[in-house]
Amino acid sequence: MENDVEKKLHTFKVLILGDPSVGKSCFLIRYTEDTFQDVYLSTIGMDCKYKKVDLENGESIRLQLWDTAGQDRFRSITRNLYKGAAGIILIYDVTNRKTFESIKNWVESIRAEVSNKVVIVLVGNKIDKKEQIDVKTEEGDYLAEEFNLPFFECSALTGENINEAFIELAKRLSEIKDKVKDINKGEQLKQIKVDKNRKSCC
Repeated sequence: MENDVEKKLHTFKVLILGDPSVGKSCFLIRYTEDTFQDVYLSTIGMDCKYKKVDLENGESIRLQLWDTAGQDRFRSITRNLYKGAAGIILIYDVTNRKTFESIKNWVESIRAEVSNKVVIVLVGNKIDKKEQIDVKTEEGDYLAEEFNLPFFECSALTGENINEAFIELAKRLSEIKDKVKDINKGEQLKQIKVDKNRKSCC
């Protein structure tokens, strides 16, 4: 149950997006619970978590974080969830080039569905798998520059750079807080039931 202080915080809706099995759920759990689940049940539909972020300037905001299914058949659900989103963590798997090549389509989809004020942070996940890396850092940098996005290479396993990615997102959201809707005052979001019956960290 949210306490009164949390209710007064400016709250931003943030989506975690990317292809299946890029590690979205593990990424979110590492950030919100500081744990790693080696075998995680695949997200079917959506799941939601909250996280308060304290910024260096003394300001605090709250993130409403939506973990979304990456499978194509759930894209229509994801599009409905775009409404009211202020921030997006867009993830690819550095060991799977196909997920990297999908990023352009994701960016185009996001910008078609959401206000151009939405803050997007690009993340290359699973950098702990050094022997299997198939997407170079330079390629991620180049793509991020093409779309003018902040970029981080991260590991849900070790936690490397995950806090940094969310802090950057939070800083940018704080800068535009007067231009986007505080979801505390906006639409009431109904959490969609999650059917967890598949294994793999999506």
